Order: sequence, then C-alpha cells, then structure tokens
Amino acid sequence: MYNAPTAPLPKRLVALINVSPPNFDLISSCQLGDIELVSFSNSVEFINNWEKQKLDIIGIISESEVMAPLGIPQLENLKSKKVPSLPFFLICNQLNENLAKICLHAGVTDVFKNPINKADIETRVAFLLAHWEVLNKHKSQENTKAYKTPLTKRIFDIVFAGGALLFLSPFLLIIIIIMKLESKGPVFYYSLRVGTGYKIFKFYKLRSMYVNADKRLKELQHLNQYNNKDTGTVEAVQNILCDECLLAGDRCRQPLYSDNNTWCEKQFQTTKKSNSGSAFFKLKDDPRITKVGKILRNTSIDELPQLWNVVIGDMSIVGNRPLPLYEAERLTTDKYAPRFMAPAGITGLWQVEKRGKGEMSEEERLMLDNVYAENHSFLNDIKLILKTIPALFQKESV
Repeated sequence: MYNAPTAPLPKRLVALINVSPPNFDLISSCQLGDIELVSFSNSVEFINNWEKQKLDIIGIISESEVMAPLGIPQLENLKSKKVPSLPFFLICNQLNENLAKICLHAGVTDVFKNPINKADIETRVAFLLAHWEVLNKHKSQENTKAYKTPLTKRIFDIVFAGGALLFLSPFLLIIIIIMKLESKGPVFYYSLRVGTGYKIFKFYKLRSMYVNADKRLKELQHLNQYNNKDTGTVEAVQNILCDECLLAGDRCRQPLYSDNNTWCEKQFQTTKKSNSGSAFFKLKDDPRITKVGKILRNTSIDELPQLWNVVIGDMSIVGNRPLPLYEAERLTTDKYAPRFMAPAGITGLWQVEKRGKGEMSEEERLMLDNVYAENHSFLNDIKLILKTIPALFQKESV
C-alpha cells in the first residue's frame, strides 16, 4: 500500500537568549523530548527571526540578572509587542527570596541560579513546557496580592486623583498642544517601576525630551564643553552606556517607552550627572530636553500623568515612591523589603520629613519608607497630604 509523502512537521523550538556556552552545552545535553534549541544573542534578534521565519517557539530561556535588560524588562517588552504567552525561564547569578517574588509577580515561569543543575532543567523545564497550556490558564485565573488597599483609601484615591485630572484637563490640553507644536512625537511615555509587593507596572509621564535626542548628540559635538580635552571625542559620546548595557546589545538598562519609540534614560542621566573629571560630553543646555520639557520638569508638571496610575490602582496618593528596576534590584534583602509591603504613592513620608533638613541620605530615605510601611493608615495619610503642601515650597527638590 502506497502512502503519499507528508510534509515534515514544524520543529518545536526553545529559544535560548544570551545563554553562555557552558550553559548552552548543558541544556543541549538534557532530555527534553522532541524539542530543539535555537540560540540568539539578544531579544531583538530573537523577535526578528521569529517573525520572519515563523518559527514554532514554545518557550524562552534567557540568561540575565532578574532586572537587567534581558531579564524582566525583556519579558515586559515581549508583552508590549503582544507576543503570544510562552513559558519564560531565567538563569541568573543573584537570586534570593525577594527576587524570586519579583519574578513571580512579573510573570517569569521559573528561575535558576548559576551554576545550573541538569536534573533541574530536565524535570522543571520539560514539565512546564509539556503542561504550559493548562498551567497558564490556571495562572491567569489566580489573583495573588501582597497588599490590598483598604476600601476607604481606595475611594479617596479615586475621588482625589479623578477630580484632579478632571479639574486639570483644560490645562493639560493646552500643554499637549504646545508640546505638539514644538516637537513631533508621543505626548506620554512610560518607564517600568516596582511598586507594592514587587509588582512591576507602567509609570506614566509627560514627554520632556526629543524622541531623537540621542541621535542629535553627534550633530552637536562642536558645542561640547570638553572639546579641548583629551576625553572629549565623538567615540566617547557613543559609548557612555555602562558595560552591562553594551553587553545587552547597546540596549539601555533604563528604557523609556512610548508606542514604537524608546528613549535611553540611563544615558541621559549619565550625561546629566557627569562632572569635569569624568564627563565625555557636556552641554550648557542639554539638547535632549525640549523648551517645554524644561518647564515641565522644573515645575514637576511632567508627573501629572501619575494621577492616572492612581486611578487604575497601580499607585496611591500617599505611599512609598515606586522605584526603577535597577534600584529595586538592590533592595531585595530583608532589611529593605518591608518598604514594598506598603502602597506605592505619589508623595510619602520622606518627602515631608526632608523639609528644612537639607540633603537626605539614601539610607535615611529607605528607613523612612520602612517606617511608613509599618505605620501607614488613612488618618496618617491625610496628615502627610497636609504636610506635603508646605513641602512643595521648600528650596530643595524632593
């Protein structure tokens, strides 16, 4: 009996992103059934090949620290591109209980600490890949929250933030029109922040920089105040990213997102904070910031979209400030973890306590965050709001 030839079945692939040669060899030697491995150096290469070649990717294994570019930020980037939900595994060097919680809340399927164990890969990865559809459906139905906002506080947040947005809407509309007249690009952008219970969310602001600000640096090299110094070179300008960002494929560790545009916040801050002993590039008026943006930043008007974060429940009016991923990564020890067990807020205890006391150390701020987490209540929140008003008029920026 003759059987007509059938087309070969598509290969079921697991993408390995930035996985070191020793770990690649170890994973390759594991018994993972009919699964084949395909390696990529970064997420951009992975997505491009996935789309062009229509690869049957059933899982992703990335080697990166939890909050480095190829860790949770990469997972968030995949979500923003509406990539189908896949099991996402991390291999990292630093891991503790709180970092594991961050991974869980961010949607990482499983995380392994170097040096990885062959038996763990074979059992845990193989099981999760085989049962992903059922496990993912069950996971989407779960509702685990480290902190639940009291009803009174939540009602106050919605009324306060919603009322403020409604009252300020004509003012915001005028600002948006002026922004559009000065420069092209989206009005809002977001960066990723870590809030209550290590939850990662989109932290909104009004755009204060040109979309192509990074590209304009080379064009404005002749205005560099350090041109007469040995360190002032075009090449130096192009390499002010840290080593970790460069290893991640020239991708910023602190990216800012808006639609299809991305800004490099870390590169901007590096330039802004540089001094004569270490600066590669310095301008009297940084070309990254628009004229409107300078006003928005100096008056903190660019922070107004955070009222929307309050309305949708990511933040509260009063609480501990949500942190960028790279800062939260350093605060996963038992000493600092309590600050994440309180609501994330626009204003909080340390902003008020700073008034009239000059510069406050990072340690003092973190300890005040812990104090707030241990003693917060609706009555205390009202007191902090009343104290915040005079704090807005102090000379120091808080």
